[in-house]
Amino acid sequence: MPLIKNNVWEVIPRPEGKSVVTSKWLYKIKHAADGNIEKFKARFVAKGFSQIKGVDYDETFAPAAWYTSIRSLISIAAKMGRQIH
Repeated sequence: MPLIKNNVWEVIPRPEGKSVVTSKWLYKIKHAADGNIEKFKARFVAKGFSQIKGVDYDETFAPAAWYTSIRSLISIAAKMGRQIH
């Protein structure tokens, strides 16, 4: 597999008694306003819906930022003359 040769993926053994979450590639073609193809996009997603709470995981965490927090960080960066990437 060429991706492993380029050190993009790392193969690790599955822990005993643990199930593997299946995954798939999603492909999308983005079109410009005139209908021409603008770019091809691809993403790799995990099918997390196949997991069972209490068996495969115990808790859920979804990081989210408050709009006021983001605005505050931008304000501090502007005051200090820093660039944000």
